[in-house]
Amino acid sequence: MGTDEKIERLERKIDKRRIREKRSEDQSAIEGTFDTATIMILYELINKHVLDYLGGVISTGKEANVYKGFGEDGEIYAVKIYRIKTADANFMKQYIIGDPRFKRVRKKTHDLVYTWAEKEFKNLKRAHSAGVRVPNPIHVKKNILVMEFIGEGDISAPRLKDSPPKKPQMVFNKIYSYMKGLYQKARLVHADLSEYNILMWKGPVIIDISQAVTLEHPNAEEFLLRDIQNILKYFNQFKGIKLPTLKKAYKEITKV
Repeated sequence: MGTDEKIERLERKIDKRRIREKRSEDQSAIEGTFDTATIMILYELINKHVLDYLGGVISTGKEANVYKGFGEDGEIYAVKIYRIKTADANFMKQYIIGDPRFKRVRKKTHDLVYTWAEKEFKNLKRAHSAGVRVPNPIHVKKNILVMEFIGEGDISAPRLKDSPPKKPQMVFNKIYSYMKGLYQKARLVHADLSEYNILMWKGPVIIDISQAVTLEHPNAEEFLLRDIQNILKYFNQFKGIKLPTLKKAYKEITKV
């Protein structure tokens, strides 16, 4: 089977259950994700039975889109596809350079994106092993990451920002424990933790962990302080909630 035929075949499979977006700008972003290289990687994942086909979009972002993926036995996955053409190389470098796991960082944008996807896969594995609730990583191939779908059926979990907790103290305590687990057990700092990167599904689930750095990173302390500030600021809006000071939170999280 020739390359063009493979691409056409996969495009038909991708379109099989794709949800059409109402907003043209979202649709443009969605279509822009599927360049030839990405389509060929998807074809490989389908050929290796990692996926059966790709469904509708779950979310769109600056660096990646997340789609609903389906396995051959009906399993539902979240498939994160990182954009290559519009990737911000300088942004990624500040989180990759200094990470001992990636000592040789190539300069080409597509190589950086592949490293970025691998970095999120590794960060998810470390966090999951440490008992932090994150999507369980399934497979990574170049700029495509397959992971656990957070939600049920056609319903994907909402972000904390869009779903204020009815029991904010309980949710804060759980997120706070996850921050400790990330630092003390996984030896990671999320580096972009906020109400935008936490899903609510039977409790909080931390997502978008591609930029997370190891404790050896030169900016790990700065990133941790920023994470703590973001979480304290969000929960400070709820009346009657008991929150630690920034100083106390930092000491408790970094207590190894």
